[in-house]
Amino acid sequence: MSRAAGVAEVTDEDFAAEVIGSELPVLVEFTADWCPPCWQMAPVLSALAAEEGERLKVVQLDVDHNPETTNAYRVLSMPTFMVFRAGEPVRSMVGARPKRRLLEEIADAL
Repeated sequence: MSRAAGVAEVTDEDFAAEVIGSELPVLVEFTADWCPPCWQMAPVLSALAAEEGERLKVVQLDVDHNPETTNAYRVLSMPTFMVFRAGEPVRSMVGARPKRRLLEEIADAL
């Protein structure tokens, strides 16, 4: 998987605990090894996790290894970003984007 440094990986098994049960809002990147735009997002997610760690949890989920969660949220394209707050998905975005734009898009969900 195109792992972003400092970003936790979640799975079907721990998604409920790590994302649904999180006290902080969570940005989930649904990603895959074969997805070049996902690779581009790795440094963006690492920077976001480092800068916003106090108020936002950033995690990645590999769609190929976690079909239950991927299907449950009807994720069809990579990368898909979802913001979860209080256990509910409150924002969804598809495709790579610069960090500034990503921050703008998730600002109201934080």
